[in-house]
Amino acid sequence: MKTENNSSKALRIFLWVAQVTLSLGFIWAGATKLFQSPQALDEMWPWTSENLALVKITGILDLLAGVGLILPALLHIVPKITIYAAYGTIALMIAASMFHIARGEADQIGINILFGILAIFIAWGRTRKWLS
Repeated sequence: MKTENNSSKALRIFLWVAQVTLSLGFIWAGATKLFQSPQALDEMWPWTSENLALVKITGILDLLAGVGLILPALLHIVPKITIYAAYGTIALMIAASMFHIARGEADQIGINILFGILAIFIAWGRTRKWLS
């Protein structure tokens, strides 16, 4: 029987914390983008009225990311999908950062950077686990 060492156990715990954090953040963002009225969205993010289609597309991507970061690993059904969801999250956070920088909103990319770093950690950790 293989015993789990403390560093492996700690990595697993930190991975789950990162996954749950990102998942909840993305599910919240996706639900907000998809189900809030355009006026309510415009109050939170003033650029949304100019880009309503983009808001809806990113809302769908956010929901997919939120689900993909948790369910495959949790249910042990093709858990490698969690790694792909993390890679997609990295790409989405790079695109979101570029969008905000292009609009002169570089001061608003902190959450994108944080989510990107968490997604990199998840991709690394789950790939490491997958390979071991």
